[in-house]
Amino acid sequence: MPKVDITKKAEEEYLVIDESLLKEGEIVKVRIETLKDYADVDRILQFLREGQIIFLRIKELREKDLTELKRAVEKIKRTCAAIEGDIVGVDEDFIIVTPKFAKIYRGKST
Repeated sequence: MPKVDITKKAEEEYLVIDESLLKEGEIVKVRIETLKDYADVDRILQFLREGQIIFLRIKELREKDLTELKRAVEKIKRTCAAIEGDIVGVDEDFIIVTPKFAKIYRGKST
């Protein structure tokens, strides 16, 4: 399976893409988006439902309104769980959100 390396601290992290869930010849789209306010959540979730992997910049909203950021992340997490996707924070400034066919490896479990 193809892997996209995402290195964080000393742990090895990467996305695992389950090719069996993709249609033949389908291209995996990776979007880089910015969450500027809560109203952007619906647009982000639509991309997720369309099967796109999203690198979401959250710094701008975090600096503007932390409560609104928490609400937005909770809504994204609920939708992600409903579609059996995955979500992880990277640094303080990014969140990665994936649809069902891609899981985020977080290192060995102990």
